Amino acid sequence: MRFSIILLALVTAMAWSQDTPDKTSADKTAADKATSDKTSSDKARAQSPEAEASSSRETRIDISAPKDDEKNHPFSKDAVAGLDLADIADKPDTSGIQEFHPWNPLKAIKDVEVGDYYFKHKNYKAALDRYKEALYYKDNDAVASFRLAVCQEKLGDKTEAKKFYEQYLKILPEGPWAKDARGSLERLAKAQ
Repeated sequence: MRFSIILLALVTAMAWSQDTPDKTSADKTAADKATSDKTSSDKARAQSPEAEASSSRETRIDISAPKDDEKNHPFSKDAVAGLDLADIADKPDTSGIQEFHPWNPLKAIKDVEVGDYYFKHKNYKAALDRYKEALYYKDNDAVASFRLAVCQEKLGDKTEAKKFYEQYLKILPEGPWAKDARGSLERLAKAQ
């Protein structure tokens, strides 16, 4: 035990003796040099007006047509000849654009599960909202379409119920609830 204490004291004394004032002065001179480098770069930036300008001029992308574009696509100028590019920029043609929805099948499955819970507790309006949300996250989901049709029928909206029964049959014409969907469609047709 005494030997361990003496050894520890010796190692500590050696460590303190190696930490000389020369080392701390070297650290100070390195810090002073870094500070002076920083201030000299700040001064250079303040003197040069180009330093404040954007560097994006150096990284511009060439968007001109390729060299052989006219040869490779001879009728491309005729296709855009009658178009006024300024008019297109002001009023873009959005007739062919479809709205995008996030695709999240896991969220759709969870919405169907929650919808089933509400359906079992006869809260058809809440179940209807969850089934619609499931179709939002996963278009043409067969389970959500069928159960949404059932909810619509329970709530008395027969046209929407018919629409979703037909959607289910388009997705899975021989699916597990195809017979029920056809029977419901026949029942709805007789009721109207």
